[in-house]
Amino acid sequence: MSYIEKKFLRKINEIFEDELPHWEGYLLELLEKKSIKIADNVAKVCADFNKQINLILKKYYPEIKEMEDKLIIKSNLKFYYDLIDKLTDFIRNVENFQKIDEKYFLSLIDFIEDKENLISGKYKNICRQELTAFYDERSRAYLEKIIAEKFEKRSREFFTFGSLEEEIKKIVRTAGANQFSITSVDNLLDTQIFESAQSLIRFGVPSENKGKLKEIGEEIKRYLESKG
Repeated sequence: MSYIEKKFLRKINEIFEDELPHWEGYLLELLEKKSIKIADNVAKVCADFNKQINLILKKYYPEIKEMEDKLIIKSNLKFYYDLIDKLTDFIRNVENFQKIDEKYFLSLIDFIEDKENLISGKYKNICRQELTAFYDERSRAYLEKIIAEKFEKRSREFFTFGSLEEEIKKIVRTAGANQFSITSVDNLLDTQIFESAQSLIRFGVPSENKGKLKEIGEEIKRYLESKG
């Protein structure tokens, strides 16, 4: 194993063993509250998960050559992909319904607490099959395309979380909006009218302040243009 491979494998292990478990503990504390008020904090955890996973995928994982190491890394990543999907679904449900059944919280808690069993069992089996197929030349090109598409979709999905969303939220709240959400266009039934868009920003104001809608829209537009 080369020096760089050892170094990057160590970095990956630090993320899996220290960084992400720290956020998992915080996430469990949030979910134990069984309150929809935790949605913003859950979104921040999602953003951090996504940041760390992107770091592994883009910087560290390409240098890993040992198949067994690849298997362990991919099995862990598979767990976090599913966790992020579940948390994203939770946030959308809060935004859309403003109410979550207690069983929903419990199912998320159970999933996180079952992490080790899922990684060593279900996800490891899936990833072993994927790696075997990936290194079969007849399957590799097809799988590379699928992986790229999934990664692109996931990256677009997380446009909705993190610092950009927080800044836009501050702008609309300060301007007088009492409702705000950002939704991935991928999740809309009719995406044709948003052909060039990645996300849809929604906001609302009290009925007596409807005149502010255009003003808020202009504020958001100026901010996004300033970000390039």
